[in-house]
Amino acid sequence: MRSYGQYCGLARSLEVVGDRWNLLIVRQLLLGPARYRDLIDGLPGIATNLLADRLRDLEASGVVERRLATAGNTIEYALTPWGSELRGPIEGLIRWSTPLMIPGPGTDAFRPEWLALAVPALLATRVQNPPAAMIGLDIGGALFQLRSASTGFEVGPHDNHALDATVHADPAYILGLAAGALTLGDARALGVVETDGDESVIRTVFAA
Repeated sequence: MRSYGQYCGLARSLEVVGDRWNLLIVRQLLLGPARYRDLIDGLPGIATNLLADRLRDLEASGVVERRLATAGNTIEYALTPWGSELRGPIEGLIRWSTPLMIPGPGTDAFRPEWLALAVPALLATRVQNPPAAMIGLDIGGALFQLRSASTGFEVGPHDNHALDATVHADPAYILGLAAGALTLGDARALGVVETDGDESVIRTVFAA
């Protein structure tokens, strides 16, 4: 491990997670334990040998652990309790990135499951006392659900629960609504968002 040679918490943290791809690996594992192949699929652009190196370094540092998957004899990777504490800093970086996300994805890769981390992070500091609600997020035919409760927000694949409303939009506009960079009225006027169901629930949950 390379050292900055500084007795500083930020410097020592960066010695562990500051290398390229490390925080993106943590992002994937915050979504849940994953097999090596799952990580390759969720990290478009990473070379297989580089992923192996990064996982080995993160495991040696105590951020990641290997274990047997609950089903079958395959090996999966998971965050240690200490590694899971990176959720807060990563959610902070997601909120900080809002100006960088406004131009849209361009030719960059996108995976719908990344919304499971981004949308709750963006809503958490904007929406006080969220109502109990279930909103569908239809992203190009992939249906996810945003669960709102007094304890916060959670996004995952739709599990056939009844939905109060559904938002149909590209991921950039879902993120814009969650970040407060776009109001629902403006999005509808631009023709970039369509809704089904109780629109008042969408406005309340997104503070839009």
